[in-house]
Amino acid sequence: VQVVEFGGGSVQAGGSLRLSCVHSGGAYNMAWLRHAPGKGREGVAGMRHDRRTTYADSVKGRFTISKDNAKNTLYLQMDSLKPEDTAMYYCAVDERVLSLTLIDEMYKYWGQGTQVTVSS
Repeated sequence: VQVVEFGGGSVQAGGSLRLSCVHSGGAYNMAWLRHAPGKGREGVAGMRHDRRTTYADSVKGRFTISKDNAKNTLYLQMDSLKPEDTAMYYCAVDERVLSLTLIDEMYKYWGQGTQVTVSS
C-alpha cells in the first residue's frame, strides 16, 4: 500500500491549509497524525470506511477530515490554525477491520509526511 501526502506549507496564525493523502486503496481506517519537535507523535483526526470520524480534542471544531473514495484520497481541512499546530503531518492507513483509533501503532502504512508551519 502506497501513501503520499500533499499540501503542507507555511501560514500565519488564523489561516487555513488543506492536506491531501492519496493511497492505493483498500483502507478500512485512515488517519492524520502529527509530530512536532520535542513532542511525541499525536493523532489528529481519523476516519473509518463508513465515514465515522474521530478528532483529538486539540483540533475539534477547527479541523475536518474527509475522503473521496473515487480518488482514493483522504483530506484534512485545517482552519483557525495556531502556532502549536506546527508539525510534520502524516497520513496513515490500515486495511484491518479494527476500531477507529488515533493510536499510531494501529496503522501499518504511512506516507513520508508534509510539513505545516504556523507563524504567530
